[in-house]
Amino acid sequence: MSTTSLPSPDHSPRLRAALLAADFTADGLLELLGASAYAALARSETVPALRATRGDTPLETLVRLFLLQRAVPGERAEAALPLDAALTDGWVVRDGDRITATVDVRPYGGPDGQDWFIVSDLGCSVGGAAGARGHGEDVVLGVGGASTTLAGLTVRTPVDRALDVGTGSGIQALHATQHATRVTATDLNPRALGFTRLTLALSGAPAAELREGSLFDPVGDETYDLIVSNPPFVISPGARLTYRDGGMGGDDLCRTLVQQAGDRLNEGGYAQFLANWQHVEGEEWQERLRSWVPRGCDAWIVQREVQDVTQYAELWLRDSGDHRSDPQAYAARYDAWLDEFEARGTKAVGFGWISLRKSGAAEPSIVVEEWPHSVEQPLGESVRAHFERQDYLRARDDAALLAEHFVLAAEVVQEQVGLPGAEDPEHVVLRQHRGMRRATKVDTVGAGFAGVCDGSLSAGRILDAIAQLMGEDPVLLRDRTPQSIRLLVEEGFLEPASAPVPGSPAARGAAPGPALG
Repeated sequence: MSTTSLPSPDHSPRLRAALLAADFTADGLLELLGASAYAALARSETVPALRATRGDTPLETLVRLFLLQRAVPGERAEAALPLDAALTDGWVVRDGDRITATVDVRPYGGPDGQDWFIVSDLGCSVGGAAGARGHGEDVVLGVGGASTTLAGLTVRTPVDRALDVGTGSGIQALHATQHATRVTATDLNPRALGFTRLTLALSGAPAAELREGSLFDPVGDETYDLIVSNPPFVISPGARLTYRDGGMGGDDLCRTLVQQAGDRLNEGGYAQFLANWQHVEGEEWQERLRSWVPRGCDAWIVQREVQDVTQYAELWLRDSGDHRSDPQAYAARYDAWLDEFEARGTKAVGFGWISLRKSGAAEPSIVVEEWPHSVEQPLGESVRAHFERQDYLRARDDAALLAEHFVLAAEVVQEQVGLPGAEDPEHVVLRQHRGMRRATKVDTVGAGFAGVCDGSLSAGRILDAIAQLMGEDPVLLRDRTPQSIRLLVEEGFLEPASAPVPGSPAARGAAPGPALG
């Protein structure tokens, strides 16, 4: 168990100024190390970075000291840092003429070009969870793929109150300070709260209110406009590691977090989580997740990956370094994971995103889907737009939909698929090049409809023109098409001209295109 005391933030402004003066930033690291060595750091491979920092500049000294955890000569540390303050506050320690860091400090670029720093336990700022090997149960990790994924997913509209549940080293709280008036961060691990304080102070961000405790216990009945959490979601046969093992059976921790979030959200507020969930024999995983959604909330749940139980157990045994332990101990722990899954009827484990929005709707929108394909981060604006589209569609029946004017969303292209030389394509695909990067097959009517949606004609008038061109009964075409239009709107291919998403053709005031003749 980690018992070392944490640095004091008393002189963090002086330390921050020195780090910036040395260009110890995300951009500075990339320029110094080069793309190859920089990428290797994210894989916990340090040799390329060591080779690139054999000089004696302040930046090279800081990389070796805080990122690579190598002792540096005292005179080099003094040239790069306000050394007396760093020693007094406990950021570094002296051993003879050598200076060693007590914590990881990783440069991290904010969404608007901010130079931030994530402070975590030694060995945990590079390579994500892999850095946890050999640490105690209360280890605090630095920034990794999961934390940056959640940061990119989060809706970034200005809010009064934001809550980061299970803050860890404070990455989500740091992002929230940029658009929330008040930020509260909680964690069961008191060391995590200490690291969050350091991350915020060294990044020059406003302080957050820090509270110790599990899930929503520290905040009672208080409500928020935004709740975010990258919780200890690993489904394991115990709670050995606080940062990853929730200590509840199966996926109960994630379920509890989602279900209890509804009562802590203000009207119109968002709650966004990363989560793992069980695929249980004889149960549809989509229905399992639907049952988690709290009353009064719309939900968008996206499964990004599925692993069978053996892959899942091996992943997290490697994460904790058990594969490097005694073979018999490794086998026993592996066996315990499989016993746990067998007892619960678990055949696989899913990983993904859960976004809630407190709508208060009598008929909530709950979308559960599998999307393993590439996406374009950040997706916060896509999440916000998804829920706004649900509001729009919920308020309009088919007749109202046909009276609306639509525009094709930005960067949607049409692809025709068929054999080379064929007179007509086998099918037509609409494809997005932004956000979720969806693709959907459409028929001739759908392709023609989308192609002329420029906001100048109502949906009904476009369908009447298509019916005339194709020799179809316009009444029948109007009857059968609204569901297809509804799907194109729901998935973001079409946008209402009356309320366009920022950056869309309608929002830019695009000129009407040619009308159907």
